[in-house]
Amino acid sequence: MSKVNWDQYLSKGFYDELIKAPGQPRPEADLLCQYLANLDAHELAEHKTAAEVAIQLMGITFTVYTEGNMIDRAWPFDIVPRIIPLAEWQKTDAGLKQRVQALNMFIDDLYHDQKIIKDGIFPAEVLAQSVNFRPQCVGISTPHNVWAHICGSDLVRDNDGTLYVLEDNLRVPSGVSYMLENRNVTKRVLPDLFAGGRIQPVDDYTSQLYDMLASLSPRPGDDPNIVILTPGIYNSAYYEHSYLAAQMGVQLVEGPDLMVGDDDCVYMRKIDGLQRIDVIYRRVDDMFIDPEVFNPDSMLGVRGLMRAWRKGNVALANAPGAGVADDKVVYAFVPKIIEYYLDQKPLLPNVPSYLCMFEEDRKYVLANLDKLVVKPANESGGYGMLIGPHASNKERAKFAELIKADPRNYMAQPTLSLSTSPTLCGKVMEPRHVDLRPFILSGESNWVTTGGLTRVALTKGSLVVNSSQGGGSKDTWIVDLAGN
Repeated sequence: MSKVNWDQYLSKGFYDELIKAPGQPRPEADLLCQYLANLDAHELAEHKTAAEVAIQLMGITFTVYTEGNMIDRAWPFDIVPRIIPLAEWQKTDAGLKQRVQALNMFIDDLYHDQKIIKDGIFPAEVLAQSVNFRPQCVGISTPHNVWAHICGSDLVRDNDGTLYVLEDNLRVPSGVSYMLENRNVTKRVLPDLFAGGRIQPVDDYTSQLYDMLASLSPRPGDDPNIVILTPGIYNSAYYEHSYLAAQMGVQLVEGPDLMVGDDDCVYMRKIDGLQRIDVIYRRVDDMFIDPEVFNPDSMLGVRGLMRAWRKGNVALANAPGAGVADDKVVYAFVPKIIEYYLDQKPLLPNVPSYLCMFEEDRKYVLANLDKLVVKPANESGGYGMLIGPHASNKERAKFAELIKADPRNYMAQPTLSLSTSPTLCGKVMEPRHVDLRPFILSGESNWVTTGGLTRVALTKGSLVVNSSQGGGSKDTWIVDLAGN
């Protein structure tokens, strides 16, 4: 039976993460490519089946909403990992820490003195029209002045090999459990390749997350009581909520499990009485966490929670209001934000962006919709976008009207030539486009995952990597070439 022939693998003009030219693996991918080249189609199929069985046995699922129904599906996974050399990752690590540090300073400033607006660096009208700015948070001080404790920043690589930050997810970023489970599955399927110690571990994430959350406790002298607040089993990320709770050894709770006492402290209802809670890792959106302050009809939150948080009796991660920086229009200002607060040049570049709220940019976007990707300011998961080169004239005309009606809500970027990575498609290796979501933890200090969640567009030619829209994922290997 035929084996993988890297001489025949063509990425058709795109930067490929593993193969720099036909038959020439990148140095960090050499061992993997040799290993795969020694497998015939039957053996590759056995590896793929082993991964699918492991995913079923481990119960790794995600939820898709379609036509009013919720469908649990097995996690879509490709057995060929994406590889990045350690030396490159160390620079990326530093750039992510720099970025999140500046963003936390920016959020804290917006809820206090707003110096960045007074100094003319950030436009007041962008903040005035922000749907994620919470006036209820003005004047609140957070532990270590950190608001976005868990951030997932999406990275993409263009044709020139440069890694760009595509967006920052600072509200309730998800996906880290799949990063961890991808590694567990890969170790089962490709155990021999982990023997040399060149692949950097990722399994310390949950201990780092626990330590970061514990550092926020209002009772630092005591062993903190930490819970994860979930909207419940019907949430698309419920698998992740339960996974992280189990891995950290903390309680997974829903709104009715908690209450705020007369002393403005948060308590968990238990069979034997009430237990005070110090830290809540909340996976519930701002507008639903406290019916006393936000949506009065919410059944997902805890009445009085904002009162307890404002008085410093409980820590919330991520802090309410952190989403003010999770806005694709704010994203365009991040390089200036870094320079303003840190007096440093950004270590990781932004993708060039056009803001439709500015007349000159808007004219350019409207004249070039066939070349650009247009995004609404606050959607996620790949929804509400226009990928201009792949859109019809009717779709482009519709977006032109949307932009004219609400310019602040739209920004545009060039269509990037997203890098590819070899992906097992049926019985053959084919290039598929990928992105990467590392996770950054911020408390007393910043910490970045070694790699992250690589998402892959499983449909040939597609640039949409989201699992909810037909994408899948890969394990991400950070490889120490000095370990050879």
